Amino acid sequence: MTALGVGLARPGAPLSWRRWARSPSALAGTALVGLVVVVAVVSLAWTPYPPLAIGPSHSLEGPSWAHILGTDQYGRDVLSRLMAGSRTSLYAGVVPVLAASAIGVPAGLLAAARGGIGDQIVMRLSDVLYAFPALLAAIALSAALGASTGTAMLAIGTAFVPVFVRVTRSNALVVLGSGYVLAARAYGRRPLQILRRHVLPNIATTVIAQMSLLCSLAILAEAGLDYLGLGTTPPTPSWGNMVQAAQDYLSQDPLLTVWPGLAIIVSVLGFTLLGDGIAELRNTHLGRCA
Repeated sequence: MTALGVGLARPGAPLSWRRWARSPSALAGTALVGLVVVVAVVSLAWTPYPPLAIGPSHSLEGPSWAHILGTDQYGRDVLSRLMAGSRTSLYAGVVPVLAASAIGVPAGLLAAARGGIGDQIVMRLSDVLYAFPALLAAIALSAALGASTGTAMLAIGTAFVPVFVRVTRSNALVVLGSGYVLAARAYGRRPLQILRRHVLPNIATTVIAQMSLLCSLAILAEAGLDYLGLGTTPPTPSWGNMVQAAQDYLSQDPLLTVWPGLAIIVSVLGFTLLGDGIAELRNTHLGRCA
């Protein structure tokens, strides 16, 4: 009966604070993501200027004490718009990933647990979604629903569902083939109990790492869709449409493209390092348990 309580790895152990502090990737990723989150939260209550307030007499001004990062072609404060745009990027980056995981993880668990025809149906549907380009989906959705943040999120989330299905299924099959799961079945545990008590805790760290990595891709994809006019539309600030609007003024003020570009780099790098750090902590822990 002792084997029933033993997992491939103790749930939560790889994410302990001591191990976290020993991972440069995890620490750097946490710091960068935390910075973006803090800026987004602060922007809900305060920005130096209203992000949508225009001032034609102050257009294309360089950095100054009044406008730390300067102003855009309409005289709007760039720092204020960057702060407001962080909300759009986080929202469009995190929500599609959460929605995709809410669909893909249960589907992957179902495919691994059921096997046979159920597994084949889930995986073939996953293959269909995986083969459909996200950009083409965004164009089709924009034509049908109109360009918006929601349209971009729907296209990104749909593209990420098969990723979660594949990751969950492959890791769940490893756990389901372990000795303690076989013992749990012999003990009379129901399939749902096995998935909840043994499989899900042991693949949770892998899924979380995948979520962090996909958040970086989602932020980058959302910025790209905004740049193409398929996502968030002006005057709502987003880093992607800020880059798109600034490209016409490169000769007059090249910094207009630098600031939102740096913001995208910081957020993407933060989530990528965070995901790599979580995966590194998990692998290190499993190596010690082996």
